[in-house]
Amino acid sequence: MKKFCFILFVLPIFFLACQPQSGYHKLNLEEITVTELQEGYERGDFTIAEVTDAYLKRIEAIDQFGPQLNSMLYINPKAVETAKKLDEEWANGNVRGPLHGVPVVLKDNIDTDDMPTTAGANIMDGSVPDQDAFITAKLREAGAVILGKANLSEWANFHSSFSSSGWSALGGQVHNPYDLTRNPCGSSSGPGAAISANLAVIAIGSETNGSITCPSSANGIVGIKPTVGLLSRSGIIPISYTQDTAGPMTRTVTDAAIALGAMVGMDESDGKTLASEGNFHTDYTQFLNADGLQGKRIGFWTGPLGNHHRVDTLMYQTRRFLEEQGATVIDIDQVSGENVGGDSFQVLLYEFKDGLNKYFASLGDDAPVKNMDELVDSTLADSAEMQFFDHDLLIMANEKGNLESEEYTEALERMMKFTREEGIDKVMEEHDLDAIVGPTGGPAWKTDLTNGDNFAVSSSSPAARAGYPNITVPMGYIDGLPVGISFFGRAWSEPVLIEIAYGFEQATQVRRVPEFRNGN
Repeated sequence: MKKFCFILFVLPIFFLACQPQSGYHKLNLEEITVTELQEGYERGDFTIAEVTDAYLKRIEAIDQFGPQLNSMLYINPKAVETAKKLDEEWANGNVRGPLHGVPVVLKDNIDTDDMPTTAGANIMDGSVPDQDAFITAKLREAGAVILGKANLSEWANFHSSFSSSGWSALGGQVHNPYDLTRNPCGSSSGPGAAISANLAVIAIGSETNGSITCPSSANGIVGIKPTVGLLSRSGIIPISYTQDTAGPMTRTVTDAAIALGAMVGMDESDGKTLASEGNFHTDYTQFLNADGLQGKRIGFWTGPLGNHHRVDTLMYQTRRFLEEQGATVIDIDQVSGENVGGDSFQVLLYEFKDGLNKYFASLGDDAPVKNMDELVDSTLADSAEMQFFDHDLLIMANEKGNLESEEYTEALERMMKFTREEGIDKVMEEHDLDAIVGPTGGPAWKTDLTNGDNFAVSSSSPAARAGYPNITVPMGYIDGLPVGISFFGRAWSEPVLIEIAYGFEQATQVRRVPEFRNGN
């Protein structure tokens, strides 16, 4: 099942042009939305099985043999069988909902009972959980066709002192579909690249800090990082109980809103979701408002500026645009009461150890390793794992104590205080804001396995550390490389953020289809 190969990049655009027209092209699936897809099913333009087969063939052509995007790790052997059953249900008038027959890919840290879940680590190859993650089950119940599992930054990019986003020992390096020599950002790199390249309609990624927003920006798509607790994390290989969340990655705000509503719900196995009672909606499309910017008060966070002058130029142009659309924009120079980056790092180290040990225990006798001790030993002894990166974060996390440690509890308390009541909440209350805006990231850097990532611009940390929602939408392009804009705010403010993001998207229509350039 696993795709793991390396093919030299040779004139990828010409190569694509010379390929025979697949079912994907004949069915006019490029950039298709959830609504358009289901309208096609209703008209009889195509069946779910035909669409599923077309996407699987496109994954093979684009991901493995064409430009070799390398965005997928596993293909679901039951995808076509599932599609045929969903066709029968549709024909009998049993439409499960807005995701019925919609092709979806999952980041490979999200459990599925029909494919391995590996986090990209060699030691996890072949580890198939006994049951789906909570959100996987919700997607299947809603009628989604799970096409496969996407490659990612190994252990969701929490493994080494430096690394290349989109690299995993098991899957290799994911490439950016706009320029194959450039980085897709991570850790949800595979989902981001796959959706941008039209290998599925929806992807589900996960974020601890920037892992949905950054790859969405770098790959020219929409990403929603929800409030922590809106979506269950049960059955997702963790980094942080405090900061982790799954979220949709799509080509439109509408599709992201549809996917988000399909996955919400309280889960006794994830205590964070209990706080979502009364705060979630099963239909977020009700908040799609083309005039969503009108009358909004938006904080323009200047903190991320000054690191890339062309990103700054885009942001100031966007500021003027927001005002032209009827928003009031207020400069904000600081979001967090204090710099709590060090506190967040300590929280991640402690919770990573605790969370991984619990995840390995959940696998029972079939667990490839029983605990972090075994994981560190096996990783350091694996030459493929150690070829490029040191995996020091695994070692550092394993040296930490339990969650009763004073160092952990103090760090967690400080982080929550200065990102929430002395951070985002305070700033938004003082200025009566509906949202805060900042550049999601800069244009994709050249992938470099020797020197690692080259992050220059980011606005993800305040919302990530607070556990608050963040939505990124394409804002513009620099030398053909996409750059996104982020809208974030208070806990459970997904409705107003979706309204703002949709208003921006509809007024700008920025997204372009990637061309698979090869450094040109």
